[in-house]
Amino acid sequence: MISSRWLRKRQVHWKRLEELVTRPGKLELLSNASAFRHQELQELGLLYRQTAADLARVREDVESATLAEHLNRLLGRAHNLIYSGRRPSPGGILQFYAATFPRTFRETFPYTLAAFAVFLLGAIMGWLVTLRDPAFSRFFLTPQMTDTIEMRQMWTDPVVAMKPLAASGVMTNNLAVCFTVFAAGITAGALTLLMLLQNGVLIGVIGAACWQAGMSAKLWSFVAGHGSLELPAIFISGGAGLLLGRGLLFPGEAARRESLLEAGKKAVQLVLGIIPILIIAGVIEGFISPSPYPQSLKFLLGTAGGCALTGYLFLAGRESAVS
Repeated sequence: MISSRWLRKRQVHWKRLEELVTRPGKLELLSNASAFRHQELQELGLLYRQTAADLARVREDVESATLAEHLNRLLGRAHNLIYSGRRPSPGGILQFYAATFPRTFRETFPYTLAAFAVFLLGAIMGWLVTLRDPAFSRFFLTPQMTDTIEMRQMWTDPVVAMKPLAASGVMTNNLAVCFTVFAAGITAGALTLLMLLQNGVLIGVIGAACWQAGMSAKLWSFVAGHGSLELPAIFISGGAGLLLGRGLLFPGEAARRESLLEAGKKAVQLVLGIIPILIIAGVIEGFISPSPYPQSLKFLLGTAGGCALTGYLFLAGRESAVS
């Protein structure tokens, strides 16, 4: 039996949902979600999910068949509006990268920060263990890579002779790594955490091995140019995986399926957003990082790229958010 108190409390939200889907002047535009402001779209989605949960409860009461029918019709109209979509356009893609992606990044920044912390922990562990026991690096580095470091040479030197092919391979590999770290979030984030930790340990091992060989300047000048873009992209994809895991493990008051869908939507936006970043990083890694350009120029490029990316992620889309 549904209490009258619960009905009075929920009727306010049902009425608001009905206002949104039947507002005068919007009836002819129900197939175009752009007729609504950003905050209204968020409210519409929230009310839709809440009303769907209310309908499930109302249906359990056999005496509320009329109310259940009314809510079902209301949800049907809201569903048609929400999922009607709109024709894709280049402007929509530009809007995504100009505003939607950086806003989503800022909204989910704690997850990216957590991914960075796990990676950093792995790097510190790898560095310290390798300094204490140099033989430890052989568990992570290939024999060829180990031999080149012992000869005080960079294993990346052959890339210079095949730049276009190398750039293509680097982009493909980086995309695969980021997508895998993100998709691993479906394991409740456990595999994402493990992959971030392993990649961090690998960087720490390489850094320590090169430091012991007196090659730190060579290593970090190689990493600087593309690493200022590539590493943040990995952290963002790791944050997307952790966000996915949070939606699965901690749904809160929402149904687990709804929580996972909501988290998945934001996680996908994060992963799609880093694609151009990885493409640029791949071009730099294939053409500039292994080149004989001065180390100071590579560090300058890395600094400029890192500053530009930071400004974009933390500042872009703020005006759109206010309006």
